[in-house]
Amino acid sequence: MFYWIARAIAGPLLRLVYRPWIRGAESIPPTGPAILAGNHLAVIDSFFLPVMVPRRISFLGKADYVEGRGIKGRLVAGFMRGVGLIPVDRRGGAAALDALKTGLGILEEGGVFGIYPEGTRSPDGRLYRGKTGVARLALESGAPVIPVAMIGTNVAQPAGKRLPKLVRTGIVIGQPMDFSRFAGMENDRLVLRSITDEIMYQLMLLSGQEYVDVYAATMKARLARGAPTPSRETEPAAPGGRPRPEGVRPPEPPEPPEPPDQASDWQDESDGS
Repeated sequence: MFYWIARAIAGPLLRLVYRPWIRGAESIPPTGPAILAGNHLAVIDSFFLPVMVPRRISFLGKADYVEGRGIKGRLVAGFMRGVGLIPVDRRGGAAALDALKTGLGILEEGGVFGIYPEGTRSPDGRLYRGKTGVARLALESGAPVIPVAMIGTNVAQPAGKRLPKLVRTGIVIGQPMDFSRFAGMENDRLVLRSITDEIMYQLMLLSGQEYVDVYAATMKARLARGAPTPSRETEPAAPGGRPRPEGVRPPEPPEPPEPPDQASDWQDESDGS
């Protein structure tokens, strides 16, 4: 109930102020289970995605989002829970496993489950190596995986900034991906890695991001220590060690509709009188 209330209040406000655009929304089935696998650029990804997608989404998010203190922290926590966030302890272990089990339960009930395979926000706007939880969910549930590319949210809300800037953002949704050919192989690590790389490859094509074959959390730790980071020349150009196709670049927002030609309309009416 609160999900739709929060969406009804925040949706029109976000659309009016930020003018977000979406492409490919018809790829999300109107009914039945589906996994939305997205790149993760900023905190506001979890605000814009539920607002722009017609179906209710439950998604994994950092536990910190729902553990805020004070009035502001409680408001944020209430909103994040209201729009379907399932808190996950990113330190791993049983807590993270329980979160994935919760996602599986949502899919078994025919719901839509959102997940960020990178596991954390990109530290620099590039696309990082995906974790295999999304592949395990796909095989155990049998649900299709729909790649979702967030566009420009890191520009609207750079790392460390709480309030987003007035920058237009977008969402590009790809075609559903069917992995039923791997049914029963959810414990094969090579299969899980192959599926995850395929999902990340599609996200790369949709978002136009540069790919880095390192976990985002690992890169953040290296940056925090001031340690050397991998040279771009030595990194695979695309997930799975494949070459990056030519012409892959971030998509442009749709052109605004042209205003009607009032002079022509007046002329048409005059001709008919």
